[in-house]
Amino acid sequence: MTSEQQHSKGGTAANPANANPSSANHVKIFDTTLRDGEQSPGCSMNLEEKIQVAEMLEAMGVDVIEAGFPIASNGDFEAVREVAARVRNSRVAGLARATTKDIDRAWEALKGAEAPRIHTFLSTSPLHMKFKLQMEPEAVHQAVIDSVSYARNLCDDVEWSPEDGTRTEHDFLVRCVESAIKAGARTINIPDTVGYTVPEEFHDLIAMLMNRVPNIDQATLSVHCHNDLGLAVANSLAAVRAGARQIECTVNGIGERAGNCAMEEVVMALRTRSDVLPYDTRVDTRKITPASRLVSTITGFSVQPNKAIVGANAFAHESGIHQDGMLKNAQTYEIMTPESVGLTRSTLVMGKHSGRHAFKAKLEELGFTLSDNQLQDAFVRFKDLADRKKEVFDEDLVALVDDAVMRHNDHVRFVEMSVVCGSKGPQTAELTLEVEGRRKVAKAEGNGPVDAAFEAIRAIVPHEAKLMLYQVHAVTGGTDAQAEVTVRLEENGKTVNGQGADHDTIVASVRAYVNGINKMMVKREKTAPPVQAAE
Repeated sequence: MTSEQQHSKGGTAANPANANPSSANHVKIFDTTLRDGEQSPGCSMNLEEKIQVAEMLEAMGVDVIEAGFPIASNGDFEAVREVAARVRNSRVAGLARATTKDIDRAWEALKGAEAPRIHTFLSTSPLHMKFKLQMEPEAVHQAVIDSVSYARNLCDDVEWSPEDGTRTEHDFLVRCVESAIKAGARTINIPDTVGYTVPEEFHDLIAMLMNRVPNIDQATLSVHCHNDLGLAVANSLAAVRAGARQIECTVNGIGERAGNCAMEEVVMALRTRSDVLPYDTRVDTRKITPASRLVSTITGFSVQPNKAIVGANAFAHESGIHQDGMLKNAQTYEIMTPESVGLTRSTLVMGKHSGRHAFKAKLEELGFTLSDNQLQDAFVRFKDLADRKKEVFDEDLVALVDDAVMRHNDHVRFVEMSVVCGSKGPQTAELTLEVEGRRKVAKAEGNGPVDAAFEAIRAIVPHEAKLMLYQVHAVTGGTDAQAEVTVRLEENGKTVNGQGADHDTIVASVRAYVNGINKMMVKREKTAPPVQAAE
């Protein structure tokens, strides 16, 4: 019997009682959703959204929240500073390259934190040193010492990373790690920057550092794995077995290219298989599903149905053999309970006669806590939906709430629209949007009602963004199902995803496009820092 089944048998979804942050087997969770996760093509978060995610991560019990890359833009700087000011129960980290300008900017953003951390990095692989940095190894080694020493004079907690660490020559890696620790780094992070390594190889690399770096006992060894070969979680767990005690990860595994180690997967692997992985974290796993939904909603990155832990099919059983076994004993085909990751089944049935109090209680049962404005917006749309649908499912409410969360603090808001469509053209759309508090109306023709509606948006909010993706799916079954629409917009090499939900597919499409426009406005302010890319 696995440890997860033992917990389930006891009827609790709480974390293991032996989770002790000071124990030798405690694994720190370093969440970089707000930094590396936001580097996903199409992903963009505004200040309010970053704060929402940070507060969720803090509530989960994440040890370290990497809030951003302060030198990247004024928006990133403000986000890191605001997260640092609000978060009190997790460390807050900011990324900086090995330059005094980067490190000063990071410290300026972090210094108001209860527990700040400067995370600085420099490439160490032969390939990166020669072609990217154009520096000799001796100069790189000295830059490691200088940057860590400078950061340590500002902040007690410094983390150092050798970018492209898994392709760095072992002797040089050992030398740099030892020097970084001597200079004051108390966390050494080994990134698999290009997702190239495999579990056995990575285990041996971490074991080599544990054996060969003489002062390794003075620092926590961390790992940051990318998922290009689908091995980020496996590599991270292999590293823990070899002595690493911090895992860098993101909610839903988002991140540039194929993404990062998925926080929900690595945490639940440690919890479920504590018989062979006797390590603990302090993450409250019951908040995993709400966190997944929040990040998916804000970023516009839908979670694939077969995604481990948080996918829609993660606890679904269609095979007759599986269903029969589940009815007799859930442990026959479930190695963890849905409740252990915060997936609750509803006991309240919602309909058109349900009041605001019942609606709020229902959302809390589903793991949502909304502001008064968000709650009011969602409630109005719920009543409208309930008038049109015989049954309002949990999935309908999740879509409504997600949409309400996305609209918070938007520059452009949907107000109303009407369309004329059919087999005989022209198809037209008359649209009203609120732009910075002022209502604007436009009427446009198009090749179908969706195209006409999008042309009306362009007339009200002129822009050069191109529509790269338009995708529709039904939230539930039946002809009265809500539509959930995803769009991807591209402008000057920058991409954003927008999402919208409504019982009317055309309205959902407009909501998604407007959501994308709002995100593009945020993205326009961001500029990539020159020379060195983040690990």
